[in-house]
Amino acid sequence: MSIFPVILVHGGAWAIPDDAVAAHQRGVRHAAETGWRVLEKGGTALDAVEEAIVAMEEDDTFDAGRGSFLNEDGKVQLDALLMDGATLQAGGVGCVERLRNPIRAARKVLSDSPHIYFVGEGAERFAAEHGVALCANEDLILDRELARWKEAKKQKFLTVPPEFAGPPTNSHDTVGAVALDAKGNIAAGTSTGGTLNKAAGRVGDSSLIGCGCYADNVSAAVSTTGWGEPMMKLVLGKWAADRVEMGEAPQQAADQAMDRLRSRLNGHGGIILLDTRGRIGLAHNTPRMAWAWRRTGTEADGVEVKRG
Repeated sequence: MSIFPVILVHGGAWAIPDDAVAAHQRGVRHAAETGWRVLEKGGTALDAVEEAIVAMEEDDTFDAGRGSFLNEDGKVQLDALLMDGATLQAGGVGCVERLRNPIRAARKVLSDSPHIYFVGEGAERFAAEHGVALCANEDLILDRELARWKEAKKQKFLTVPPEFAGPPTNSHDTVGAVALDAKGNIAAGTSTGGTLNKAAGRVGDSSLIGCGCYADNVSAAVSTTGWGEPMMKLVLGKWAADRVEMGEAPQQAADQAMDRLRSRLNGHGGIILLDTRGRIGLAHNTPRMAWAWRRTGTEADGVEVKRG
């Protein structure tokens, strides 16, 4: 049976303002195109996911790589995970401050280490030893985010996260991608700068297996976005993938995951899923979520997903 490759990406689920919609759509469209170029040349799903995420880490529209939120100490701390659905191998990094593209470091962990997860200075050392260039933390900070951080300090933001009080109005532009290649393998990746004014050393769901990212050829590839703590409590990525393994379509699993997030913990966010049949699922319970997908002869992108 012929297998038709697919790439599906997200660029965050939150109340994206009207004046930021165009930039978000351009960003996710470019990321999908970048991943698609890998797939149409016969590349692996893992490579396609990595390249799509790098494209968004390099785009300061998103809360990933350069342009990420600042933590309580005024620094950028990044998390990322990459997972191969064929082998269940995964690589993750957390709380890194000197990596412009943490997904590159995650790939090196996946391919070159017997371990799965590195954090902080150890992650940076491992990355440098394996050919990933380090940068100064200042290189990752934008004036826009410095101003936003100073305002958050005045408001004591995160004392009561607005996600628990109602639909989020503060940016959560975590990025992610899932892909299916011509050999029938799937992969997933997620990368983030976390939440604005977060505690130093805080790691969210994005880089944790089964929470913000998961991939298994027998179920689905998953990436989530939004407020991480509720997703971690529900192990939401694995929960959604399990629904697919039990026979549900990815779209149905995505919708159910968002319902579960809201009903159990009043959580807000978004999710993308892809199975080895090339079926996709997109859902969010926030006002908007940036997304794009591409397969042979067709593509689409947007900032909202209407439920049927």
